[in-house]
Amino acid sequence: MSSQDAILSFVHDTQFDDLPSDVVKMAERCCLDLLGVAVAGRQTELSQIITEHAVSLFGAGKETATIPFTGQIASPAGSALAMGMTIDAFDAHDGHRLTKGHAGAAVLPALLAFVYSLSDAQGTISGKEFITTLVIGYETSLRAGIALHATAYDYHTSGAWNAIGAAAMGARLLKLNSEQTRHALGIAEYHGPRSQMMRCIDHPTMLKDGSGWGAMAGVSAAYLAKSSFTGAPAITLEDEDVIPCWDDLYARWEILAQYFKPYPVCRWAQPAIQAVSDLMEQQSLNHQEIIEIEIRTFHEGVCLGGHAPKTTEEAQYAIAFPVAALIVRGTLGANEISSHSLCDPLILALSQKVILNERDEYNAKFPGERWADVAITLNNGEVLKTPATCPIGDPENPLTDDHMLRKFHNLCQGATHKATIEGIVKSVGGLTSDPNAMAELLDLLKLRISQNGCLRKDNGNV
Repeated sequence: MSSQDAILSFVHDTQFDDLPSDVVKMAERCCLDLLGVAVAGRQTELSQIITEHAVSLFGAGKETATIPFTGQIASPAGSALAMGMTIDAFDAHDGHRLTKGHAGAAVLPALLAFVYSLSDAQGTISGKEFITTLVIGYETSLRAGIALHATAYDYHTSGAWNAIGAAAMGARLLKLNSEQTRHALGIAEYHGPRSQMMRCIDHPTMLKDGSGWGAMAGVSAAYLAKSSFTGAPAITLEDEDVIPCWDDLYARWEILAQYFKPYPVCRWAQPAIQAVSDLMEQQSLNHQEIIEIEIRTFHEGVCLGGHAPKTTEEAQYAIAFPVAALIVRGTLGANEISSHSLCDPLILALSQKVILNERDEYNAKFPGERWADVAITLNNGEVLKTPATCPIGDPENPLTDDHMLRKFHNLCQGATHKATIEGIVKSVGGLTSDPNAMAELLDLLKLRISQNGCLRKDNGNV
């Protein structure tokens, strides 16, 4: 079987029983985590703007789909755009080291858009089919991302490759034939937003990581291919140079390499944050006694900078301010990156004492590993040093089930009723065992959650 045929078979022929149990559990983890991040993201101005934009400019026509947590509907492409950007608005979602980005922020919104759109005509799919399709979306996205990074000279946002995973799910659910599926994948690759990631690091705005537009492009690609629009081949799937990225389907699962974030900021900042957090567990730190904080990490982490962010987007793509906030507040959650915390004089004063330096050893390990160490100089001359630290949440050091559940509850706290929160947890946990769980989850996601117009207050880490 050729590599192309193997990919097409993977998209259309994979069954739930083909999935190892750890892959199923990872998919359930990703689903619940992303839904929690979406609830938190709904508190941002970004989400409010993009949702209004989706409803007014990508509104419902012949095909309709609910925009989760808004109580509104749009076209499937509009729904995927709005939810994808909403998840991206709150930087606490899962990611993958080798892709240097995020699959789930596009894959789950696209999948829900397809499911809502098709449920009226075909009925709700089973929970097992939902999980199977989600895994296909992740696996296709992540392998396409690795292939694109290996063959392109520029560093592009996640939307450039997670659009392909979105299209793959659409091809499966819309029951496209093999030729239509090739075109759907090619359209998604071509129209995926190959935008400049480091520009968004240097100048953080609401553009974020391109996943909302990747979701929209992937959903549109599947529907276009169904209407005989052509666009094959997808180079990241069919070029001879990328065959190694695809020749071990079923034998190895990239979704198992997903990481989860304990803090709502860029993953590149989290090795340093973790180092400081570990130090704070060992001894108390009084921010008034600190005269300098030196962070040594890899180049991309240093590029975050962020000593005095003016917006929540700048705070999420920062390293100095979050570290200072953690020391001053004793925690780093939604409250610490919200607008009313960005002018905290104590955090800003400490942030100005942060010095960022690269370390060649850490540069050599990136992106497969992300490391940092921190040296804090006190006014009595004592220097507190941390060892080389990588963040928790990686596959080698995963967040526990209890931590993941606490994170979900913290993300949802204050935005919706406890019964809704518990219902989502129960439904996601029952997708592969309870025949009613899928319909119950879709109903819960149709509910409109409360918004405060800004990130809500939070008493603990996400």
